[in-house]
Amino acid sequence: MSTSRRDFLKQATTASMVAAAPSAFGASIISKKGESEADWLLNESDTVIGHGDYKYKVEKNWAKISPTHTPLLNCHEMVQDSKGRLIMIGDHPQNNVLIFDKSGKLLDFWGTSFPGGHGLTLHDEGGEDLLYIADSGWQMGKYGQMENYNGRVSKTTIDGKILFDIGHPMQIGVYKPDEPFRPTETAIGPNGDIYVADGYGMSRIIQYDANGRYIRHWGGKDNPDPNYKLVSAHGVAIDYRDKENPMVVCTSRVQNCFKYFTLNGKYIKTIQMPNMSVCRAVFDEDNLYSGVCWSQPKEGKTNWKDHTGFITIMEGDKVVSNPGGTQPVYKNGELQKTFQLPNKPILHGHDVCVDNDKNLYVCQWNANHSAPYKLTRV
Repeated sequence: MSTSRRDFLKQATTASMVAAAPSAFGASIISKKGESEADWLLNESDTVIGHGDYKYKVEKNWAKISPTHTPLLNCHEMVQDSKGRLIMIGDHPQNNVLIFDKSGKLLDFWGTSFPGGHGLTLHDEGGEDLLYIADSGWQMGKYGQMENYNGRVSKTTIDGKILFDIGHPMQIGVYKPDEPFRPTETAIGPNGDIYVADGYGMSRIIQYDANGRYIRHWGGKDNPDPNYKLVSAHGVAIDYRDKENPMVVCTSRVQNCFKYFTLNGKYIKTIQMPNMSVCRAVFDEDNLYSGVCWSQPKEGKTNWKDHTGFITIMEGDKVVSNPGGTQPVYKNGELQKTFQLPNKPILHGHDVCVDNDKNLYVCQWNANHSAPYKLTRV
């Protein structure tokens, strides 16, 4: 988005508001005059969240779908294809993949064979958009309990034709028979190598070639080396910001950090994200975006079903905005803890998709069956 367009949108949004009400936590939130923080959630069209140059107007009813014909459980991830369509993976047994245009109109939906639909990666292969789907092996049971099975990774066309599957690593002698495989994410390297994050299984990163042949693996929740230890290796992505030195970025969600590795799995660095259970890293130009699924309050503790999430945005390795969370603060060069805003404009930030106007689409887990939110940059 150009600066002039962003300034125009900012002026238009500000003109529609009567007053600005800064949060006690330092977040930039605009609301109508006289409204309390509890009212902001109800008046979503007047809610702006974020900090600095990364503020967004919240649109919760962006997706135009029918709860009868296209019901949702959890919206896990979203990507934008070369035609500008927004493709979402979820875990409802009636539909796994939903395809929208940028206005929120549902264009297509397909798939019932990914009951644990979780990770979604788009890759251009010879001018054709292809999808890599990670079925995590977890699905919501009839009575709200979580049921598990062995997951899989599938390569598909945009319209759902399965090209090949990557199954349990036990089949090729990489895993022991009692080690579960529950993949949560994939990433595609510059030479076509496939990196699979076994986030809900053994927390390993497994590298395959473009044809699905095993190369190596690293990480693991039981790894004695703190640099290589990954606990809930929920996300994996390729950081191409330095074109001469692409890196594999792995999420260690329980450890509240991103860990960077070479394309061959050699440790480079760790970026700490205090109090943020970050999901996958999403790159756009010089920025890293990530959903934060959980955070702990300043006082007391929450459990894994409580709504405690938000979004975080980085320029390089520095956090510059936390839409739905408190303002990022650094002391002596170290990022301090971030907390969810009291009015909970985002419940569980599971993934972020960035369109070519720099607007965000937020997929949420455990968010009352809600469709993706649109955050329009202002």
